[in-house]
Amino acid sequence: MTGRFDIEATDGAARAGILHTAHGPVETPVFMPVGTKASVKAVLPGELHDLGAQIVLGNSYHLYFRPGADRIARLGGLHRFMGWDGAILTDSGGYQVFSLRDTAAIEDDGVEFRSVYDGSRHRFTPELAMEIQRLLGSDIAMAFDECPPAGVERGKLEDAVRRTSLWAERCRACEPAPGQLVFGICQGGVDLELRERSAAHIVSLGFDGHAIGGLTVGETIEAMFETTRATAQMLPAERPRYFMGIGDPEGVLEAIAAGVDMFDCVLPTRLGRTGSALVDGGRLNLKNAAHADDERPLQEGCTCPACTTFSRAYIRHLITQEEIVGLRLLTLHNLHVLFDLVRGAREAIRAGTFSKYRSTRLSPP
Repeated sequence: MTGRFDIEATDGAARAGILHTAHGPVETPVFMPVGTKASVKAVLPGELHDLGAQIVLGNSYHLYFRPGADRIARLGGLHRFMGWDGAILTDSGGYQVFSLRDTAAIEDDGVEFRSVYDGSRHRFTPELAMEIQRLLGSDIAMAFDECPPAGVERGKLEDAVRRTSLWAERCRACEPAPGQLVFGICQGGVDLELRERSAAHIVSLGFDGHAIGGLTVGETIEAMFETTRATAQMLPAERPRYFMGIGDPEGVLEAIAAGVDMFDCVLPTRLGRTGSALVDGGRLNLKNAAHADDERPLQEGCTCPACTTFSRAYIRHLITQEEIVGLRLLTLHNLHVLFDLVRGAREAIRAGTFSKYRSTRLSPP
């Protein structure tokens, strides 16, 4: 049944479960690669499937402008448009409230943005955000929220929490696409009192899942982890929990340990496009001359297309010569690392060995 979330095992606060969507079950914990403009950069849908991807993200703000939600709907919806038959989660444009705040006018009615494409002014409201996602036909639509930056004065943080609650009510009143789940978003920065206030109201609205928003926006790592642990326990156990915008292995495992089920981030693909590989214990910069004669794979034992065929020396050569295949190989490797990380976490939670797994994966080789 679409929307059902079955928790199959727990190990401490960590959970392994299955979220049932209109495009099939999604095993959790799950990492979701970001396909901002209906494409995970440099990776084909078939390759994503082979790597182990179960669900990808689309960006409502960008797809609204290019090529347009109406056009995507006429062409059969986002799944058909991008050739992906797995689950899709779309954001609401709320992150643009944060990233474009210098040119945005935020009011209770909505947010007026300046288009990043042509500079024209557009007003996003909760209703428009939900209509865009309805037209896209994603499996999970996110409520429209206000994401303030870290360090903002408490009065403005309170305003963001209040506005997020107001907008969540309006999003909940909108009709989603058939079978589309809708997740609410909790805000409050690292202020646990405001987090609790936000979580209580968002949960009361009966969303299909809940996201922890407003983190990884400039706060310290310690504050982020502390807030994640506390906020996860404010959200109901019977619904999936989603941390918005985390993709480094340490952060993902910390969030899983806190009881979070879903994660997304541009980090693995962005690192790949800038010449770096995720490996046990850290990262490799393939531009470094130390790898020029290194016959080893990026990561010993890795089964990704890069590691099973090519050496660090060859991939470094591709990167330094700006060959596109080098960026693709690193992107495929980095995504494989994240998918393998959460797959291993699921298995460890079921076996009751998550704590050992976590410490092992974070140790240098």
